[in-house]
Amino acid sequence: MSREKIKSIKYSKKFLKSLRKLPDRIIELAEEKEIIFKKDPFDIRLDTHKLSGRNKGCWAFWITNSYRIKLVFLPDNKVLFLNIGTHDIYK
Repeated sequence: MSREKIKSIKYSKKFLKSLRKLPDRIIELAEEKEIIFKKDPFDIRLDTHKLSGRNKGCWAFWITNSYRIKLVFLPDNKVLFLNIGTHDIYK
């Protein structure tokens, strides 16, 4: 995990399914945050952080105070977005 640009982002089926259920405004904000994330995954505006417990090995960043994107870093500056939503995504 470095501050280098992200080369590519893949999306899990669960992520895409959850994304479709979100309000339009949250989807718009998520797209804006994804652009920031691609340029610098640890930009201060994202509050990217490691998860613990059963989510050990995963990371998350903020879309809003209530909404997050859960992800894993892959080799070669690639990322897999696992889920998107409220804190329920950590369960």
